[in-house]
Amino acid sequence: MTGDGSVISVRGLRKSYGTFEAVRGISFEVHAGEVFGLLGPNGAGKTTTVEILEGLRPRSAGETLVLGYDPGLETRRIKDRIGVCLQATNLPDKIKVHEAIALFAAFYSRNIDTNKLLERLQLAEKRDEYYSKLSGGQKQRVALALALVNDPQLLFLDEPTTGLDPQVRLEIHGLIQELRGAKRSILLTTHYIEEAERLCDRVAIIDEGVIIEIGTPREIQQRSMGQSRIEIQCEQPLPAVELPAFLGPEKHIFSDDRKSLTVYSTHPARAIVDLVKWIDQQGIELADIHLKRPTLEDVFIELTGKRLRD
Repeated sequence: MTGDGSVISVRGLRKSYGTFEAVRGISFEVHAGEVFGLLGPNGAGKTTTVEILEGLRPRSAGETLVLGYDPGLETRRIKDRIGVCLQATNLPDKIKVHEAIALFAAFYSRNIDTNKLLERLQLAEKRDEYYSKLSGGQKQRVALALALVNDPQLLFLDEPTTGLDPQVRLEIHGLIQELRGAKRSILLTTHYIEEAERLCDRVAIIDEGVIIEIGTPREIQQRSMGQSRIEIQCEQPLPAVELPAFLGPEKHIFSDDRKSLTVYSTHPARAIVDLVKWIDQQGIELADIHLKRPTLEDVFIELTGKRLRD
């Protein structure tokens, strides 16, 4: 761990391949016990950054510390204390689940009870199954088991749900939330907005090798110019009277029949209260009301001008 209590410290990290700069001077920390997300599209520099921190790839410039060690110089010390779940894990078809766990356990100076690990990851009944016979979700749980077999201080999860069907993705989310509840330090890369919002304590949005925003999902949403959308449905048409003063600076749209009103507001809680009071004063019956806050997807579009999966 670094002197400031961070398990990862990155300062001015750069990585170039010839004339192409994949990572362009990024800086961030991951605190002990938090799930930190690197959120960005494919090719943004997420995996390159993670591989440098894991000691799998040399950096071109900058400073990095992982659990107090430099991954470029002290790779063996780091690898013994971290767990890694890559984008794709491929094992021999004829290796059995328990054999794979035992093999990986032999690589480390410390291990946890593998039987308990298999139980925890719902793999106990598959311990004697060949790897080739496992479903996609089961293979991903095996990958997580291999990452956890040394009881790591820090876990790297590089797009752990990419290519999985929605049900299996939710299953993996549940396992990650269990690890989060146990205060396990995790660096997670993803290009799924909902994954970052659900699982991460803090997020760094990265695009074209640069971090363009960092903070908790809620902080990032609040710092953006994205406004919440309030949708109101009424039983009768709203009268064409002078609009209330509080709607002056807020963008608002009436439907053609004036039975619905959409308001874009930076202060939605206050706006909802004022709107409900105003509608009641007009003698109109309120039918329905919806509030949609800006998502990380909205923020990403605002910051980059493109959708996350573009």
